[in-house]
Amino acid sequence: MTKLRFQDELNPEQIQAVTTIEGPVLIIAGAGSGKTRVITYRIAYMLEKGIPQSAILALTFTNKAAREMQERVRELTGKKLHNLTVSTFHAFGVQILREQIEKLGYRSNFSIYDETDRNQLIKESLRECGLSPEGVDLYKIGQLFSNVKIGRYHWGDRANDEYEGVYREYQHSLKVFNAVDFDDLLVLPIELFEKYPEVLQSYKNQYRYLMVDEFQDTSLIQYRLLRLLADRNVCVVGDDDQSIYSWRGANYENILMFERDFPDRVEIKLEQNYRSTTTILEAANGVISHNTNRKNKKLWSGNGGGKPIEIFFPPNESEEADFIAHTIRSLMMKEKRRYDDFGVLVRTNSMFRHLEEAFLAENIPYRLSGGSSFFQRKEIKDIISYLRVIANPDDDINLLRIINTPRRGIGKTAVEHITTFAREQHTSVWDAMNRLRYAPDTLFSEKGKIDVEGFITLIEFYRGEMLGKRGLAKKVRALVDNIDYWSYLVTEYNKNEKAARFKFLNIEYLIQSIETWENDPDNLDPTLYPYLNRISLITRDDENEENQRGKVNLMTIHASKGLEFPVVFIAGAEDGLIPHARSLEEGEGNIEEERRLFYVAITRARDKLYITSCRQRKRLQSLVECKPSPFLEEIPQHLVEYHEGEQAIESPEEAADYFAQIKGRFGAAG
Repeated sequence: MTKLRFQDELNPEQIQAVTTIEGPVLIIAGAGSGKTRVITYRIAYMLEKGIPQSAILALTFTNKAAREMQERVRELTGKKLHNLTVSTFHAFGVQILREQIEKLGYRSNFSIYDETDRNQLIKESLRECGLSPEGVDLYKIGQLFSNVKIGRYHWGDRANDEYEGVYREYQHSLKVFNAVDFDDLLVLPIELFEKYPEVLQSYKNQYRYLMVDEFQDTSLIQYRLLRLLADRNVCVVGDDDQSIYSWRGANYENILMFERDFPDRVEIKLEQNYRSTTTILEAANGVISHNTNRKNKKLWSGNGGGKPIEIFFPPNESEEADFIAHTIRSLMMKEKRRYDDFGVLVRTNSMFRHLEEAFLAENIPYRLSGGSSFFQRKEIKDIISYLRVIANPDDDINLLRIINTPRRGIGKTAVEHITTFAREQHTSVWDAMNRLRYAPDTLFSEKGKIDVEGFITLIEFYRGEMLGKRGLAKKVRALVDNIDYWSYLVTEYNKNEKAARFKFLNIEYLIQSIETWENDPDNLDPTLYPYLNRISLITRDDENEENQRGKVNLMTIHASKGLEFPVVFIAGAEDGLIPHARSLEEGEGNIEEERRLFYVAITRARDKLYITSCRQRKRLQSLVECKPSPFLEEIPQHLVEYHEGEQAIESPEEAADYFAQIKGRFGAAG
């Protein structure tokens, strides 16, 4: 391995963070402070010191971040890293469960239900409990069940307790179907460790050095898992000023819990920012300093002063979008920028439409975050469901999805007969089908028996073809041909062959992606189970990455975290949007999170930041007057250049007067 040259690459605080590998360490890493570099050098340093790869566990939040981290360690060390575990929390949970889940009464070929599967099972559980799923908010019930499972909600005498029986049925069904949901990927390893101390000890003996990236985004249950595994050599890296995910369970107070649980920790602050100009950092510091619940730190930069932050007050959202599109076009010409140099950030998805229309009008290619996942498209879900049933025939949700897709004569009456028998016998639909096809008193017609027999034969054939064997992509293509999915699409879209072709092309993209995955030299097990695990854990940041280069980045502020762009536009900096009205209703703590969100938006910019605040915006078909975001006042005024139309107001005194006029003009607006 090439000897690491810290002095050439790292500042003194980063060197301390890299080389302090014994005992608990808390690294407070400000925005743009080289956090990823520190983590990768730290792992490389441990390997250089003779710590085995298998003794290191590094946990992060996205598959993309885990891959990048592993790749950078490989580049630094020149080593193959087959025994190093760099993983998301959920993928690590899958690893534990694949090895140990039989102790909890499951079989090792369990399925992982995504949100679509979970919602389908909630529907079935409602019916089992005599409740109609019609008109029920399945997402809301799913969130309730998730909160119960991870301990954020406890059944008691509250409004949601009518669903306690449904929850028990849901949990029972998961076990019967040999399936787990995403929360189980964390809950079940904790249950395993608490019930079987010897299993926990075996993992603690193996993973003697733990690291957690983006620690401020960890939930209480993730912290519990970490705390069970960690004895002394644990390093957490995070920034409380970038904690913006409380709505999905993140608990920034985990930093305080870590301080309490490890009183002898070494604390290291990384405050030198390598990303942004001094102007942008001073603006960010000015805003975030108004939060009281934070660790004191102040980012600084060696990148020089930089251009002022420009704030515009367009008349409405259409002109705001046109202004952003025209400015991008102008900067492309004047400064020789590329499309992917630009990030356009908004608070909510609902703000995308006008920006998309303006970009389309200007012929500006863009990448939109938060769109429909490729793996959630119906045609892709159908094929993946076949693969899930081939891997685990007891997976009722996926089996029922494909039992008559494409149509094979197993109609609704037959399905009801099978599922009723399965319920009565407390077994899976697959087992019920196998029993009924030979039962002399079955309600199936002779043709019905033949149709069921054909489906079972199909699944059993491909189980023999696919399980544990290579050449998966080729076999998936053969399966698609065998079930004649193309004819099914033509029938479904008989008046729109173009739509059928588009959907069939998506299936071809799926097969090509399997082929690419199989041919990856670092993929040591290109078979069905690992593939299904991979796509269960896949996140939106993985999708179409190659196709998104050379496009303007249009995204929510939440989606922008961890990214950076030379030029950033923050659109809709208005009271009610930034901070969002819901946060105003929910109390002071949420105001602080909204301020952290604005701080994250500002610190995405490297060279130039534009902010727009509309004078009017359409809400629920009504045109309402808008007030500028109160956070704009928190930016030190000497850093800001206000604009009245195309005219810049450059003197600080004039700018202050102008902002006061803007506020006064709309001060009475609600």
